[in-house]
Amino acid sequence: MTFPDSKFASVADYAVAYFDQAKAAAQSVDQEKLEAALTCLDAAYERGGTIYACGNGGSAAISNHLACDHSKGGQTDTDLKPKVVSLSTNMEIITAIANDISFDDIFVYQLRTLAEDGDVLLTISSSGDSENVVRAARWAKEKGLDVIAFTGFDGGRSAKLATVNLHVEGDNYGVVEDTHQSLMHILAQYIRLKRMDDGTIQERKF
Repeated sequence: MTFPDSKFASVADYAVAYFDQAKAAAQSVDQEKLEAALTCLDAAYERGGTIYACGNGGSAAISNHLACDHSKGGQTDTDLKPKVVSLSTNMEIITAIANDISFDDIFVYQLRTLAEDGDVLLTISSSGDSENVVRAARWAKEKGLDVIAFTGFDGGRSAKLATVNLHVEGDNYGVVEDTHQSLMHILAQYIRLKRMDDGTIQERKF
């Protein structure tokens, strides 16, 4: 059975059901793997590595948002200088690669150009099976880079390739993407929070 599997009498009824699904999805995230993802990101930031993020559609928006919140947010009131790049943001290079080579290579081509030892790839894919995301994850794994994969549905190939798989149990794209967005915010805010002075925390908005 999927959500939704029938019509609803009102948008209010649908909202209640949707939020119930969102709560269940959030609670499905493995807390130990969340800690592992934090450790992976923390270590990369400390050693000066770059985090590369990628995704398609709504996941591309989360990838771009991640670059903002982890880079700008991560260094606000801290001693960090996080290096974060979204591979989903440069439309000129994305369309050039897609047109001249293959859409399936839009992320891995950029990784081959930019990535170095000690960097981390963070993939965002509800299905976990988008070919361009899978190719990037496979290349990163082969090169010894850690891969953090945000997935939903059955996890797809990304889940199997990941060093850390943050999996969301859900089969509704909106619910899964909402949870991925929350995970992005949680990691960004916690990385900042743990490096701030106690007094400063109370003076700031997150």
